[in-house]
Amino acid sequence: MELLQIILIGLSLSMDAFSLALVYGTTNLDKKMIRFLSILVGVFHFIMPFIGSILGLIIIQTLIPNPDKLVGIIFIVLSIEMLLSAKNLDTKVQVIKSISQSFLFAFSVSLDSFSVGIGLGSAGVNIILCGVIFSIISATFTLLGLKLGKHLALKYGRIANVVGSILLLFLGLEYFFQI
Repeated sequence: MELLQIILIGLSLSMDAFSLALVYGTTNLDKKMIRFLSILVGVFHFIMPFIGSILGLIIIQTLIPNPDKLVGIIFIVLSIEMLLSAKNLDTKVQVIKSISQSFLFAFSVSLDSFSVGIGLGSAGVNIILCGVIFSIISATFTLLGLKLGKHLALKYGRIANVVGSILLLFLGLEYFFQI
């Protein structure tokens, strides 16, 4: 897998964090919470693909003969799920006030990186490199989303989610139909 593909996957995975961060940015979080959430999302985007890759290796060794098909299917399913969840971004959000709410936020926007880790692990990709790239990109996008949330309308959160979904769909189709 090329570095550009890893970066595109990282961008796709970060779009849901960015779009949700835009929404939460409108709740007027303080600077300390903005930094904490951004770092926490980055950490989760490193850990989750690593755990997923271990599971992916177990799956590929026991069940699946073609890892590229698995990666493609996972990316396509994730992109469809992201597109379908875009409609929920307009719901009213509560302010994040506690550590447990922060962890829930970071975990929820990192679940897709766990699934991607399953596919990447089964494809034999350097998961540490992927995790570092995913972590940096997701922390940056979360920080940008939280800071820009005060200045942008909520409708842009949906657009970011759709863009990420489309990127992930194209990558999934590329893997699935790879010869």
